[in-house]
Amino acid sequence: MARVIKIKKGLDINLKGKPRKVTKNNISSEYYSVFPDDYTGFVPKAAVKEGDKVLAGSPVFFDKNRPDIKIVSPVSGEIVAVNRGEKRKLINVVVKADSLIEYKKFGEKDVKNLSPESIKLALAEAGIFAFVKQRPYDIIANPKDTPRDIFVSGFYSTPLASDFEYILKGEEENFQTGLDALAKISGGDVYLSVRPNVQSSALKHAKGVKMVEVDGLHPAGNAGVQINHIKPVNKGETVWTVNPQDVIVIGRFFNKGIVDLTRLISFVGSEVNENARAYYPMILGAEIKELIKGNTTQSDDLRYISGNVLTGIQIPRDGSLHAFDNQITVIPEGERTHEFVGWICPGFDKFSVSKTYPSFLVEALTKKEYTIDARLRGGRRAMIMSNEWDNVFPMDILPEFLIRAIIAFDIDKMENLGIYEVAPEDFALCEFVDTSKMELQFIVRQGLDLLYKEMN
Repeated sequence: MARVIKIKKGLDINLKGKPRKVTKNNISSEYYSVFPDDYTGFVPKAAVKEGDKVLAGSPVFFDKNRPDIKIVSPVSGEIVAVNRGEKRKLINVVVKADSLIEYKKFGEKDVKNLSPESIKLALAEAGIFAFVKQRPYDIIANPKDTPRDIFVSGFYSTPLASDFEYILKGEEENFQTGLDALAKISGGDVYLSVRPNVQSSALKHAKGVKMVEVDGLHPAGNAGVQINHIKPVNKGETVWTVNPQDVIVIGRFFNKGIVDLTRLISFVGSEVNENARAYYPMILGAEIKELIKGNTTQSDDLRYISGNVLTGIQIPRDGSLHAFDNQITVIPEGERTHEFVGWICPGFDKFSVSKTYPSFLVEALTKKEYTIDARLRGGRRAMIMSNEWDNVFPMDILPEFLIRAIIAFDIDKMENLGIYEVAPEDFALCEFVDTSKMELQFIVRQGLDLLYKEMN
């Protein structure tokens, strides 16, 4: 019988624009971009130059400090740009795709007959190990380490989240193979978290894992929240986390012997036309302009996000799908929105966490969906100790005091207050409800990076 965990704190933001359970045509692209900044803790060095020909699965970056970890091209084609910023920092590599993708052949492998080291070596060589993250520090894991446990969240809980059970249809064998590979390289257990009402047989009857049922509001789907409630990370311990779609990629690699970075991406948001709110097969790094063409409202005051509205990356109309994202979201920018008498209006159509507006009554009765734009709605000010973060932060950690310790970079307090368990995404809801408009995810990321440099 699966262990059941009830998440009592959190917040579901019921936005307009959820995806329909319909899969549409593949979204192809002429150009594909690979961004080293997607892989936190990765110090990139280019393995290609302009004019080089690559196969899907050929390395384009490797880590200066850990050369065995590589980032590979998602498609075959020609390298048309190696873009750099200040101090020659690598920004991205752009590949002009062939009309027919050719894959680098790694060979099919039976995970059951492989040693843990050979599995990790194969994943690192194929560039897939870069999708395995570690706690503490929320960085790309080191294949030379052996984690205490590995955690996989089998569902998403973010606003307008993709339905992983729908994504999993047809990928059951690859998902199980991915779990088998993770079970071989884990020093302990592989924990798979699912919703209590899970219907997918691939999730319900997954082998080689410890099943945990997690119920509650967002951020119930966050790996950090699950780790905190299942088996917290202590100083000196290392655990790994893997997104569920990346488990499929791992399984696909061993079953087919190629690096196929195709994902089923949901196209969501209030500004997406209703018939276009669906799932689209896309390869990581693909440009979104073909996806949004004719599928959004006519307004030019829109924000395009690779990922969800809480943790995603703002991208331009011709931007690309980033490495760890499973949805493209389009919402109003809000710069041209002018409200008569502003906040004094009754606000029946405004989302309110603090129940300032009567809309919360309407929401309770009708399950109202909201259209929320990207405006800040307030000015930055000093931190206000109002307990509002704690109300949406379901981990056994004091978020206000941890943030203060990070700002002061008090290492002892950071350790005592749980810095080793958290990732920036765990503070996304705190940032959303914050009266002070503090960039909490940036603060946490900066604190983790500084702590990693200090401790290593």
